[in-house]
Amino acid sequence: MIISIASGKGGTGKTTVATNLSCCIPEPTTLLDCDVEEPNAHLFLNPDFTGRENVIAPIPGIDDAKCTHCKKCMDICRFGAIAVVAKKVLTFPELCHSCGGCMAICPEGAIRGKDRILGIIETGFVHPQTGRGKKIRFTRGLMDIGQVMAPPIIRQVRTHADPKGVTIIDAPPGTSCPVIAAMKGADFVLLVTEPTPFGLYDLSLAVETVKILDIPHGLVINRAGMGNDDVKTYARKEKIPVLMEIFFDRKIAAAYSKGELIISCLPEYEKKFLRLYDDIKTLVAQRRQAR
Repeated sequence: MIISIASGKGGTGKTTVATNLSCCIPEPTTLLDCDVEEPNAHLFLNPDFTGRENVIAPIPGIDDAKCTHCKKCMDICRFGAIAVVAKKVLTFPELCHSCGGCMAICPEGAIRGKDRILGIIETGFVHPQTGRGKKIRFTRGLMDIGQVMAPPIIRQVRTHADPKGVTIIDAPPGTSCPVIAAMKGADFVLLVTEPTPFGLYDLSLAVETVKILDIPHGLVINRAGMGNDDVKTYARKEKIPVLMEIFFDRKIAAAYSKGELIISCLPEYEKKFLRLYDDIKTLVAQRRQAR
């Protein structure tokens, strides 16, 4: 089962939920940190990294000797990554989406793929002492400085999902392409929000995204007890189950600032995260039966 933990905005506690939940699940668990622009799950789980691989995407390289400057490559590119000026072909790697259209359409075979490194993937394990007695598989993506193409890195991170166990995806914030790459194909999306006007607005955008993808989903309200009840009112209106509340607590904030898990400073939350996991399993089973 794949559980993607997402939010409409940053700072709602998405990584907090992902790391604590992964340590409470009794089944073999894999945590994928897909917030590749700023991964931070490792700060709470301290994994031992044992593997490293590059994320490579092809960009066009022009063979000037073969090129006839027909401009077909420029015409097919919808991202403006190729321009033909007089007798010169200019390429803009930062704009290239590595679709391969220019290479496929070139009648002279004058375009060949060149490797561009987008970032790295690091794999390893969380120590059983941190993982509450079990070894958690851990994978994170890290985009290189200056790169802008997060989805290819996220897709490569997701190849490390465990098809037999439970995979937790810590998705990037927002509702753009990287988030879609982290949610698409998941069995369940757990949306983390906070009871504030900003939290509600961005939650509504995330909910519409999940509806389009047609994935069962539920809410975790972080910092409950502050703000107002507008998020709960919205959840009732949209018939979205509120599966867990994490209350606004100075002890939790202190633990977070030291890179510690909630379940370490407040052990009573372990049962709450276990109940959260059981509720997710029930909702996933209901969706499968309905289909």
